[in-house]
Amino acid sequence: MALLEVKNITISFGGLKAVNSFSVSIEKGQLYGLIGPNGAGKTTVFNLLTGVYKPDSGAVELDGQNITGKSTIEINHAGIARTFQNIRLFKELSVLDNVKVGLHNEYKYSTLSGILRLPSYWKTEKQMNERAMELLKVFDLDGEASTLAANLPYGKQRKLEIARALATDPKLLLLDEPAAGMNPNETAELMETIRFVRDNFDMTILLIEHDMKLVSGICEKLTVLNFGATLACGETAQVLNDPEVIKAYLGE
Repeated sequence: MALLEVKNITISFGGLKAVNSFSVSIEKGQLYGLIGPNGAGKTTVFNLLTGVYKPDSGAVELDGQNITGKSTIEINHAGIARTFQNIRLFKELSVLDNVKVGLHNEYKYSTLSGILRLPSYWKTEKQMNERAMELLKVFDLDGEASTLAANLPYGKQRKLEIARALATDPKLLLLDEPAAGMNPNETAELMETIRFVRDNFDMTILLIEHDMKLVSGICEKLTVLNFGATLACGETAQVLNDPEVIKAYLGE
């Protein structure tokens, strides 16, 4: 059984179908890419999968559970986490505290315990700090745990956003253009990081990306969107050599 089953989801805005009967099946542990020209509907698909939008029709199942139309919080608790094309960090908080925000799905204490700073509060805080530092080490950010997120270089802010998403302990991680704004060296490092996350966190990853070197280097399968409709899907090499994809997406 696939981890993610999307069946013919459709959504319209002002009579225009932004996504038209989109379907995809992603197996557990896959690195799957979603590509297409600007305005093709890729981020809209992510918004449908994470409850930002509710589909007009169709269904979304995660690990056998129907999550169609559920709220963003419910979907996150079910096991989907995401990053955004435009980085969304709590920039006034430290690097460590950004990751701890994600950990509140897993670690909890009562309001009374937090107000009175009871022993259970300090125990939970210690556990959260330790877990957050473990995640930061994966991204080589542990040495900057006390740094304000706003003061991190751009590439490290991208990594911090992924670390925070992983803190929610997802089954499926959605990455929206993770290499946007990165130089070639940063992109190469990101590729290795994504592979590490998949292999060491038992993670399934669906990513939107325009960098074809990254896409061809890590994605096992691809779906190409164009004007909200599926243009092609299949093994990465096969899709990237499809004449229709080359014509519509690569502009050749």
